[in-house]
Amino acid sequence: MKVGIIGTGYVGLPTGIGFAELGHIVICADNDVNKVQALNQGKITLYEKDAEKLLIKNIKSKKIYFTSSIKECVINSDVIIIAVGTPIVDTNINMSDMNGVLDVIKEITPHLNKYKLIAVKSTVAVGTCHNIETLIKKISPEAKFDVVSLPEFLREGFALYDFFNPDRIVAGVGSIKAKTIINKLYGPLLKKTKILFVNRQSSELIKYASNSFLAVKISFVNELANFCEKTKADINEVSKGLGLDKRIGSKFLSPGPGYGGSCFPKDTKSLVAMANKYNVDMPLIKTVIKENESRKKQISHRILDLIKKINKPKIAILGLAFKAGTDDCRESPAIDIIFELLKHNVSINAYDPQAMQTCFKILGNKIKYSNTIYDAVEDADILVVLTEWEQFKNIDLKKISLIMKHKNILDCRNILDYKKVLKYKFNYEYIGGRK
Repeated sequence: MKVGIIGTGYVGLPTGIGFAELGHIVICADNDVNKVQALNQGKITLYEKDAEKLLIKNIKSKKIYFTSSIKECVINSDVIIIAVGTPIVDTNINMSDMNGVLDVIKEITPHLNKYKLIAVKSTVAVGTCHNIETLIKKISPEAKFDVVSLPEFLREGFALYDFFNPDRIVAGVGSIKAKTIINKLYGPLLKKTKILFVNRQSSELIKYASNSFLAVKISFVNELANFCEKTKADINEVSKGLGLDKRIGSKFLSPGPGYGGSCFPKDTKSLVAMANKYNVDMPLIKTVIKENESRKKQISHRILDLIKKINKPKIAILGLAFKAGTDDCRESPAIDIIFELLKHNVSINAYDPQAMQTCFKILGNKIKYSNTIYDAVEDADILVVLTEWEQFKNIDLKKISLIMKHKNILDCRNILDYKKVLKYKFNYEYIGGRK
């Protein structure tokens, strides 16, 4: 099949590479001419494991190419996948902005030269696919098309793995023809998983519901961690016990500084905003949003409390991305925590294996960016782990003990070996456990 993808960000690019690898001919459109040029040369524009290797492979086999012309993309495609961003632009309303999606629809409609399946992979408000269908019919009454909801469930940094190993594929369809095309599109993956066909409104809501439920789990385990710190319970043991219950599962039961990224904060807020529109109250999700904001301030104050007796303390931060495996700093707890710390008379040295350039666009020269872990911690009064990168688990604690000014560690991801840390006589604290 010929597949057109509009948008080459954290969703569109891995999706395009994935469909090319499945054997489809993929045309990706983006309005950033420099980005298009780089991608056609096999230069990846975001951090994603194995993406560059597969991109180059499929460029060479002529399975994928990139263009800045939406017209070219649409005319030469059987399936058109919309993968543009839907950010929150008005924090007073907190509704995801559909204008980017609708602008794309207005641009593609004049070029619907034959039947097209239009698949919306962007996270959109419930009812958007119906509105898109109405808009296309208004602009071009003769157009032949189907609109389907095709939500993504890709983890940033591991999107290609998730594409090829999906828990589920959800498709909101309204016709047998659309269902047949979706089956053909994902054909090679149907040995591993099944497609859940539902109506479009259900499909659109499943995406919001999934992310909101995971946000609830994160906030729940953080509340338990607070309780553990006041007792002799240990959150690592409690989480393990919870996770062994098959009804609960072990994923998203790790305590930390709160959730972040481009999805959980946006989707929880958007779900509440959509519910408000229909006069439906969602007190649980509202509380989760409030508690997540509070969580980052709690961590900031805890850091400051550990160094309150030190004049002009130097803080070493390990981790800037909102999670390991990505360079994305959008809504990163680390960034919010740093902003809070900078209100006090502190200096900050930070290190992240992938996200420092991204972070610089947000923080600029407000902090110092270090070339290595050990550059960041040299002469530091406290070391704070904020992102769960694998390499942070194996840091040389002996070396760190010799180069830090004061031997304080706050492990906000619970990734350091407790016994090894104590061996070198650090003042060590982690989330939800013994002090």
